[in-house]
Amino acid sequence: MEPESGIPTPRSTSPLSWVNLSKNLILAYQSFGVVYGDLSTSPLYVYASTLQKHQNEEAIFGAFSLIFWTLTLIPLLKYVFIVLSADDNGEGGTFALYSLLCRHAKFSLLPNQQAADEELSAYKYGPSSQAAASSPLKRFLEKHKRLRTALLLVVLFGACMVVGDGVLTPAISVLSSVSGLQVTEEKLTNGEVLLIACVILVGLFALQHCGTHKVAFIFAPVVIIWLVSIFSIGLYNTLHWNPKIVRAFSPHYIIKFFSENGKDGWISLGGILLSITGTEAMFADLGHFTALSIRLAFAFVIYPCLVVQYMGQAAFLSKNPESIPKSFYDSIPEPVFWPIFVIATLAAIVGSQAVITATFSIIKQCHALGCFPRVKVVHTSKHIYGQIYIPEINWILMVLTLAITIGFQDTTIIGNAYGLACMTVMFITTFLMALVTIFVWQKSVLLAAAFLFFFWFIEGVYLSSAFIKVPQGGWVPLVLSFIFMIIMYVWHYGTRKKYTFDLHNKVSLKWLLGLGPSLGIVRVPGIGLIYSELATGVPAIFSHFVTNLPAFHNVLVFVCVKSVPVPYVSPEERFLIGRICPRPYRMYRCIVRYGYKDIQRDNGDFENQLIQSIAEFIQMEAVEPQFSSSESSSFDGRMAVISTRTLQSSSSLVVSEQEDVGVSNSIQSSKSLTLQSLRSIYDEENPQIRRRHVRFHLPPNSLMDPAVREELMDLIRAKEAGVAYILGHSYVKARRSSSILKKLVIDIGYSFLRKNCRGPAVALNIPHISLIEVGMIYYV
Repeated sequence: MEPESGIPTPRSTSPLSWVNLSKNLILAYQSFGVVYGDLSTSPLYVYASTLQKHQNEEAIFGAFSLIFWTLTLIPLLKYVFIVLSADDNGEGGTFALYSLLCRHAKFSLLPNQQAADEELSAYKYGPSSQAAASSPLKRFLEKHKRLRTALLLVVLFGACMVVGDGVLTPAISVLSSVSGLQVTEEKLTNGEVLLIACVILVGLFALQHCGTHKVAFIFAPVVIIWLVSIFSIGLYNTLHWNPKIVRAFSPHYIIKFFSENGKDGWISLGGILLSITGTEAMFADLGHFTALSIRLAFAFVIYPCLVVQYMGQAAFLSKNPESIPKSFYDSIPEPVFWPIFVIATLAAIVGSQAVITATFSIIKQCHALGCFPRVKVVHTSKHIYGQIYIPEINWILMVLTLAITIGFQDTTIIGNAYGLACMTVMFITTFLMALVTIFVWQKSVLLAAAFLFFFWFIEGVYLSSAFIKVPQGGWVPLVLSFIFMIIMYVWHYGTRKKYTFDLHNKVSLKWLLGLGPSLGIVRVPGIGLIYSELATGVPAIFSHFVTNLPAFHNVLVFVCVKSVPVPYVSPEERFLIGRICPRPYRMYRCIVRYGYKDIQRDNGDFENQLIQSIAEFIQMEAVEPQFSSSESSSFDGRMAVISTRTLQSSSSLVVSEQEDVGVSNSIQSSKSLTLQSLRSIYDEENPQIRRRHVRFHLPPNSLMDPAVREELMDLIRAKEAGVAYILGHSYVKARRSSSILKKLVIDIGYSFLRKNCRGPAVALNIPHISLIEVGMIYYV
């Protein structure tokens, strides 16, 4: 679906061309399995959750009318026609809206942002932000940091509710589909149904590590067969039981429903909103498809199939009101019961799968924003970029889902929790959409307010109904969200405090320049890569290292790996290279930029790309005057984007490759036999990390400046001597003068999360054999 590099290409803008239409039709077909599994399985439990008190014909007609207008106003009008237009470089979801806002107004709380980030091609997506520069509302929000923090908290709360969906969707979908076994002649007990549901759920989570792509080819056909089945049954039931149900398309029945049922009618809205659960997936999964393909699939297939199914169920119930608790399975004609039961169970699994995948994606995006502890991210598909698996989150989700299934054992109670989680996410999306209308699309505040209040009124009524059910299960997503919010905010707060400490304790460049090119210590052959979160300046860890060790590497590179508020950074723009101090110091800076949906893969090529990028920078600096003048003005801050794609044709270095077999050459050249034997043991234990050995040479007969040639030769010799990775092993503690709350957050909360998440060396794919860690205590 996406090009091999994993960066989505800009979508074609002529939707009427045949090639484009056929591409969108294929994508629409694929979207059934990924996007619509959850939404299309809602008929399993909607009527059972809605019609609990009033079970007469009028109430059933009113319930169907409500379902029809809810499906029309929220998924069709709001999502298909409006929200799907607010994509971020083809990506959708809460974070896409937040990142769009952060780029068009200074709302971002990511600390190490630079002006150079605004030059990224993905950054300029959408209308130019110049026109909105004078907006007083924008200036007001940018000026008040508390409002920006509140905006981030709203986005994180939405993200936590999506995680809640990841727990509740498998529970309600699988339990509802399996409950069909209680309708058959050999009626199973609740305990047996629960056991079957739990076995299916354990199997579902256990298979996550395979990745969706392994079973994706059966996903779309399963959902399509399911949609055709429910459409046919709905049509049959309408014609067979009560064709008068078509009158309920009139909103008159909604007014009648509320006037007759009063407060009970309002409370029953908590069941009606289950008919639109899974709608947010249309927007969240936009990155794998196109807006047109999702619109086609919903408007021409999903919407009519669901409407006809709900209509058929209502027609059946109007003549058989006693069947309401098991309305879906009772309404199936007996000859086709078993095939439909099997398809329903498969469709429930597909719907659950899509939501679990979306949960992994949300956690990954939270981490990129600096709001979630480091976790292991496994890329499960070579073809579908963004299909990921997070083992820790998977097992937490499984335990929570099983606890809810066994604890509640009732789809109505789980439905109360599920409806609240879904409607909260929609409510937050409406709010963010209103901000996007003003700041990104630059429409009038009145238009945004009209959009906000119209949809907030509808969603607010549903949300208030869902909140009434907090004691009957609605507390579950609130508790889950509260726990995840605390984790996210503690991590975000601790990370920001640590960064601020680094920022205020940077090493003075005057001190470095005073030490001279040797830095007052012995410079030994090799390259030292010093990792830091600082995008400018020299981190305190460096002075700590220099003052405690008598020697350091010949070539020093300060590496900063950071996230920028765009979904993807293309390989051509990933590296920013600059120089620290004058040329004889041999000190460089490299900033590696990733988008919030980018995945940092360990392809063993980072060192070589880095060396080539620095060599390219040295050449560029000699040719282009704006870089060479940096010697006189400033020794830090001038950066150049070095494209990794053009490096292959670069004339700076000649590259020769050979397979790295046995002990690497850089270690063989070392006199230490211990180091050689260590390396060979490491290679035997880790055959999959066998690196290809790349040697660099200068091109012969090149007319090169002698100083540039000498610097490139130093770089090549340093690479041959070996590369060491230097990381700060930091302990973050609150100052003694801090408040009790701050001590609690930093010394207990943040410290606990740091000890129990993946280490930075693992997250950055640093080879353990070449790692040096420097201990430091941060008093924040």
